[in-house]
Order: sequence, then C-alpha cells, then structure tokens
Amino acid sequence: MASHPINEESAIRTMPTAKQFDIPCTITVEQSSDHFHAHVDLAGDVELEAGDKVLVHGDPITIPFGHSAVFERAATVTRAGPVDRALTRLAAYFDLRELYEVSFNPGRVK
Repeated sequence: MASHPINEESAIRTMPTAKQFDIPCTITVEQSSDHFHAHVDLAGDVELEAGDKVLVHGDPITIPFGHSAVFERAATVTRAGPVDRALTRLAAYFDLRELYEVSFNPGRVK
C-alpha cells in the first residue's frame, strides 16, 4: 500500500473559535412587591444575536426586599458561530410552538 501525503486542501480543518470580547455593563436589580427583575445593559451599541452568550463577572448580587440597586460590572460576550446561531433559531421556533394551544370545543361560543 502506498501512502499519499495529505495536502492542505484535503486536510481536516477545525472550526474557528467563537469571538469573545469584554465590555462594561450596568446591572439594575429590583426586588419589591411590584417588581422583581435584574436587567443587564451592555455599554456601547452591542447587538446580541441568536446564540450569543453574556457572562457577567463578579460576586452574586443580593438586595433586601423593597429595594433596588444599580451595579457596574464587566461582562464577556461570546459570539455564536453560524451553526450555533442556526440551531438556536431552530430550537426557539419549536419552543415558541409550545406557548400556544389550539382546541376545538363542540357547540356554539356563548
């Protein structure tokens, strides 16, 4: 058996790694009888797309009931590749279908 050298065109290539970057962010947290939320706003005009991930750095945030607070932190944004982006959109489509239900009842609507 003769061995053939592998040229660059036929070599198996690995997928490029996802693009990551660090960015400052503002976290707004409120815990009250009217609101219970935590919102992260990234600095600048960063557009997040399907499959992108955001990791906020720092210690866990806790606030007492009835209060709100704003924190400044750093975050790492990891961009999804084309395959992950497509899989996320496909999964979201099927998750969305679980949110609605269609039923048919016999008789007239009153």
